[in-house]
Amino acid sequence: MKKTIAIIGASYLQRPLVEKAKEMGLRTICFAWADGAVCKNICDRFYPVSIVEKEEILDTCREEQIAGVCTIASDVAAPTVAYVAREMGLTANSYESALRANNKFLMREALTKAGVPCPGYLMAKGEWANGESTKGQCTMYKGLELPLIVKPSDRSGSMAVTKVTEWADLEEAVRQAQEASFKHEAMVEEFIEGREISVEMISCRGKHYALQITDKVTTEAPHFVELAHHQPSDLPADTQAHIFDLTRRALDALGLTEGASHSEYKITSEGQIYVMEIGGRMGGDFIGSNLVQLSTGYDFLRGVIEVALGQEIHPQPKALAHSGVYFLSGETPEVKEYIDHADRYPEIVMAEQTDPVLRPLTCSGDRSGYFIYKSDKRFNL
Repeated sequence: MKKTIAIIGASYLQRPLVEKAKEMGLRTICFAWADGAVCKNICDRFYPVSIVEKEEILDTCREEQIAGVCTIASDVAAPTVAYVAREMGLTANSYESALRANNKFLMREALTKAGVPCPGYLMAKGEWANGESTKGQCTMYKGLELPLIVKPSDRSGSMAVTKVTEWADLEEAVRQAQEASFKHEAMVEEFIEGREISVEMISCRGKHYALQITDKVTTEAPHFVELAHHQPSDLPADTQAHIFDLTRRALDALGLTEGASHSEYKITSEGQIYVMEIGGRMGGDFIGSNLVQLSTGYDFLRGVIEVALGQEIHPQPKALAHSGVYFLSGETPEVKEYIDHADRYPEIVMAEQTDPVLRPLTCSGDRSGYFIYKSDKRFNL
């Protein structure tokens, strides 16, 4: 009899995970709202349940006698994964650590306490005016100076992220972030000028394995939406080793012990390194599901499933190739040529235009297509 694995979420983000689980001979069940649930047609059984309904999902998982539970590229699903695993005695991060990693304020609190370098920050829960709370509902932890970054405390994908350069614009930026937040909370942080990278790791029984560092290209202010990702990073080897060590400290501070993690950093021109966010899940934008395996040979998806099933892993990534993804948008119309004529470029392994309209980016959901490459050197447009 096949083992059953529960996958929390059923959007396009989870499709590679469902396909990998089926490739591994597992029976797959998915939970998500039916709208946009592309996995409902490929998983073995689909349940139209919100991914935050952890009690209902737990009851079904008990009935299904699942052997493991997981998700990729979804901050919102991570606490449900942890909750179900805890209640059923399965392998996952603790529920408390999943909540910390899913809330930017709790994350900042834990990292700062552990001495991990972070931007100055504060939480905005109530009405806001001129950088101060009008009703005593904002807790200020450090006096911050312009420019600032405002974002929801519990969302990803660059949703409702705004750079604020004038105090007069802060109130509206906070309002937008609070509206996008599930908890109606906004994080206000010091803006760090510098290059952006992310760190891809996988953990098993508290041991953290470094897989890859990704160089990121984003739009400018005010929203900073990703336009491209490239692996491996061109940072010096000693800098990369330091960043991996810093990431292990950060994961320990958050209590993340099992499965994939995606950590985002900024590095200033003076070489100062700041942790921006830590996700207790695989990076989206094809970073974890495609780019890591293309550049290192390590099957990251298989590793996530093996950990969820309680198996011990010993990843051995290698420097095999360069990989990356370019996204189509109003800012990058030149990408369409490569999507339309992907057969002319042997480096391109996957290409798709998902929307005929190219629009200016305010979040990652505004992008209109992509192509993924693998090459012996970075593929530059």
